[in-house]
Amino acid sequence: MEHRRLGGSGLWVSEIAYGNWLTHASQVAEDAAVACVHAALDAGITTFDTADVYAQTAAEDVLGRALEGQRREGLEILTKVYWPTGPGRNDRGLSRKHIMESAHGSLRRLRTDHIDVYQAHRFDHHTPLEETLGAFDDLVRQGKVLYVGVSEWRAEEIAAALDLAEELGFDRIVSNQPQYSMLWRVIEAEVVPTCVEAGIGQVVWSPMAQGVLTGKYLPGQPPPEGSRGSDPTGSGFISRWMSDDVLERVQRLRPLAEQAGLSMAQLAVAWVLGNPNVSAAIVGASRPEQLVDSVRASGVVLDDDLRAAIDEVLGDAVMRDPALTASPAKRP
Repeated sequence: MEHRRLGGSGLWVSEIAYGNWLTHASQVAEDAAVACVHAALDAGITTFDTADVYAQTAAEDVLGRALEGQRREGLEILTKVYWPTGPGRNDRGLSRKHIMESAHGSLRRLRTDHIDVYQAHRFDHHTPLEETLGAFDDLVRQGKVLYVGVSEWRAEEIAAALDLAEELGFDRIVSNQPQYSMLWRVIEAEVVPTCVEAGIGQVVWSPMAQGVLTGKYLPGQPPPEGSRGSDPTGSGFISRWMSDDVLERVQRLRPLAEQAGLSMAQLAVAWVLGNPNVSAAIVGASRPEQLVDSVRASGVVLDDDLRAAIDEVLGDAVMRDPALTASPAKRP
């Protein structure tokens, strides 16, 4: 397993990270989830990503139990705050109250005394940015959080946070967690240039486009039983990729992967890691063997001819519009 610096910080992360969105305490039973975490550790993964909202806080609990007994200094644990974790008006957002209470809840569930990277899961348009950054800074000063990151923030939101942190002397953002894959490249136009200039690294999610880029979904056929595409909690997230046109284009990637000696999953992950601003690609798994396949993309470099051939196959199926960057003001 190769490791990379997280942006311009001094923190090293495994270039393939393990994430438990839509799996732990949801689609996957706990014994299978623990087996996947142990397979990740055996494969050299040291970076684990979760969020308080996943499975209504239960995913953090599962990850905490799965990692119990591991050498804490050898792990990088990332979690997030923003989405509702309870019924109250203050059980959501990036207010000081919610950030502090959520951080303590995450620490308890993850069975640790610190979070390596604490991320704002979305931008909060209803809370002063100074309040949000001040709360994160206090957690850093208390030693409960080591680094601060964001997830799915627009370029202008990241820039505003950097300017304010510099002005007020707050700890600055070191990472952003956006969606990024061969099919979803909306960060390339604005977010990546902003982050490169500021020394912020991308920890990207869905490098396989929710499994579509593995080639398991075939045009004109129903999703395989037991796949994310057939699961009510996961199918909504991949509906944009399930047209016959996109699925046919994905199947045309298979000979390119075979010529490179890679599986489809490895090709997708290696493509993402080819972006020098990417510090890590998050992969998930419902079975250990899926994880074993994905991690073999670590250290793989795709040549320019192969990347050009991928672009030619995918063509206008690729999403590039920076307006599609998530923001709770316009998107759920």
